[in-house]
Amino acid sequence: MLVNFDSLTETARVWVYQANRSFSEKELVEISDALDRFISEWTAHGSDLKAGYEIKYKRFIIIALDQDFASASGCSIDASVHFIQELEKKYNVDLLDKMNVSYKQGTHIAYKPLGDFKKMAKDRAISKKTIVFNNLVTNKHEYINHWEVPASESWHSRFL
Repeated sequence: MLVNFDSLTETARVWVYQANRSFSEKELVEISDALDRFISEWTAHGSDLKAGYEIKYKRFIIIALDQDFASASGCSIDASVHFIQELEKKYNVDLLDKMNVSYKQGTHIAYKPLGDFKKMAKDRAISKKTIVFNNLVTNKHEYINHWEVPASESWHSRFL
């Protein structure tokens, strides 16, 4: 059951998928349509799942699930990963590699392999104030309050 992302409670489970590039306007429309279809039909053991999504900065796909309504099962999580893998193939984009870091450079979103990010930290090309995206958030509250934060307030701080 597709619902508006904003209507989901702060306890809703969240998955963040970051792309290694920005999506075009045409791709964003197609991806939104695909997400609408997938989430409308997403179930766990035959029961509807109440979920929503948003796409941020033309680069991040955030899916949220109201687990108080119905929890995701292993099969339903597998279905969502399979859906994301289909997007990866169709748009020739990487969405599942967690060993990359996205951060802000002014209004631009930069995307670097973790090794490059570590080197940039060592070389002081980034600072504790650099805004990073903590894609390890697990619920909507964390997503709203701790996803887009200074590096000093995220797991990224270990490299600074």
